[in-house]
Amino acid sequence: MTSAEKELTIKVKSDEKEATAPQSAMLKAVVAIIAIAMSLYHMYVAGFGPPEAMIFRGTHLLFALTLVFLLYPLKPGGGWQWRVLDAVMLLAAWAFIFHIFLNYQAITNRIIYIDDLTQMDKFYTVVAVLIILEATRRVLGWALPLTALAFLVYALGFTNVATPVLMEQLYLSTEGIFGSTLGVSASYVMLFVLFGAFMEKSGTGQLFMDFALSITGHTAGGPGKVAVVSSSLFGTVSGSAVANVMVDGPMTIPLMKRTGFRPPFAAAVEATASTGGQIMPPVMGAAAFVMAEFLAVPYATVALWAVIPAILYYLAVFFAVHFEAKRYGLHGVPKNELPVLGHVMLERGHLFIPIITIFIGLTMGYSAPLCALAGALMCLPIALMRKATREGISWRNVLDALEEGAKNTLAVAMACACAGIVIGCVTITGLGIVFTQIVVGLAQNMLPLALILTAIAGIVLGMGMPTTPAYIVMVSLLVPALVKLGAPLPSAHMFAFYFAILSAITPPVALAVFAAASLAKADLWESGWAAVRIGAAGFIVPFMFVFEPSLLMIGAWHDILHSFITATIGTICLAGGLFGYFYRIAHAWERVLLLCAALLLIKPGILTDIAGLVLLAVVLINQMYVRRHEPKNDARPQPAQT
Repeated sequence: MTSAEKELTIKVKSDEKEATAPQSAMLKAVVAIIAIAMSLYHMYVAGFGPPEAMIFRGTHLLFALTLVFLLYPLKPGGGWQWRVLDAVMLLAAWAFIFHIFLNYQAITNRIIYIDDLTQMDKFYTVVAVLIILEATRRVLGWALPLTALAFLVYALGFTNVATPVLMEQLYLSTEGIFGSTLGVSASYVMLFVLFGAFMEKSGTGQLFMDFALSITGHTAGGPGKVAVVSSSLFGTVSGSAVANVMVDGPMTIPLMKRTGFRPPFAAAVEATASTGGQIMPPVMGAAAFVMAEFLAVPYATVALWAVIPAILYYLAVFFAVHFEAKRYGLHGVPKNELPVLGHVMLERGHLFIPIITIFIGLTMGYSAPLCALAGALMCLPIALMRKATREGISWRNVLDALEEGAKNTLAVAMACACAGIVIGCVTITGLGIVFTQIVVGLAQNMLPLALILTAIAGIVLGMGMPTTPAYIVMVSLLVPALVKLGAPLPSAHMFAFYFAILSAITPPVALAVFAAASLAKADLWESGWAAVRIGAAGFIVPFMFVFEPSLLMIGAWHDILHSFITATIGTICLAGGLFGYFYRIAHAWERVLLLCAALLLIKPGILTDIAGLVLLAVVLINQMYVRRHEPKNDARPQPAQT
């Protein structure tokens, strides 16, 4: 890597900026107490019900802003002047939220957009917007605050919306900063992040790794398959692709390199598998909870829609690893160096119980926050059940989980609050309708072209901001155009959701790839393009479920089953065509036929399925014939080491 690439890699090891650890013991204690109090408050609300929307969301934001200004100083290590400035900003954050609390009755009883705002209302609106933008910048960088500023400039300078009306929309209603996106962070994300923190403290990460090693470690390309399995499991409790990479990567990437995988490919496998965690039920990324809120459906419904696409995504990654290993003759780890599945399940298998509990609770119709609370409360008691997992579990683990859960929520909380500014501007100005007309005009009333434009926009937006705000902007501006052109509403939202996520593995700015490449000591660009090939199904399947929602488990069961089976075969063909192996090493013309078969099979439809199966049969029969009569032609190329 060049020095610039190395520097960039170091800077993007996380979706968010690195918090500065408090220097004094007193400040550390204050941060810990506030974080633990935040977690306990949300656990109480999940168990006994929330207060009114603005009070609940305001309290959530109050906790989050307090921790942000304590953990992310304006100038780390600066003099007392900088600390005073941080303290002033923190007081301003408290002031604009307490203005809501203290005047709540007057705010709720006034006639919106009719009654005049007071001077204090106007003052605190400006304070609120500035504080939210600054806090978001500290945690997530400049991309999202600049996006929000652009929408504010448009609303103030290029529309007829009166400034007081915009102020009221952003600050005194539930359509702006205190909107549904912040409500999702408070109600859903906080509890599931807490669940992930408790899972980590109970030692479940080791279970995931040992489980994956025991079932796939010895097979061809075993370490790569371990990365796929363990990352999909870890993805059930983590909504961050980069966090997934940094947990799994230090184990799986050296193993992959040791067994012969090229460093860029090893990095790409880990990055692609980790990115899929955001689409992996039962616990998906934060944007999935926002989707449930936007569509007014239970979160379990969104998770159900994601099941088949998630399976196809991970199937593509799994077979990409398998075909790459077979093509280059790479073996797995010797069995005597791997854990035994029976032993793993006997000693640590009970740690799966909290995840199973959440899954059962969601399918039975219980609320997602309550299921997450139940799962979190079970983690450490379950770990105490057996001697193998009991060691090191103490009350300190409980406090650490509560503290880390709150800290890990800050990025999502600030993203949702800042996205509220964007949504408020879009709603009050009618920009969404204007943008829909523009997209429809550019697409010339053709849905496929509109989908391509939306996919490009999602990848570009995802380069500069996390999945949740990228998805929110797409829902505000692009999804209405897709629906107008005939896309089913769930399919349009899932399409936007997917392409907001896939930016993590799409060059030039691919955060998950950068993190994995730093661990593999691999070239960024080569790793990025390898990740695109490995995750190709993620780019194709969304187009297919827009035209045939059976891939989202919408429709008759026989249609769903038929679509799933043919799409599964098509996904395997896709991996075979991209990586040049199926029953044996594939010639160029066989790879072309496999890719054509893949597209035909993934797209639901009897005629396309028959055509795809015919192409697959031609390739398979030829490969079986060649392998039987000319085995010497199956000489394997040697992987080029980087």
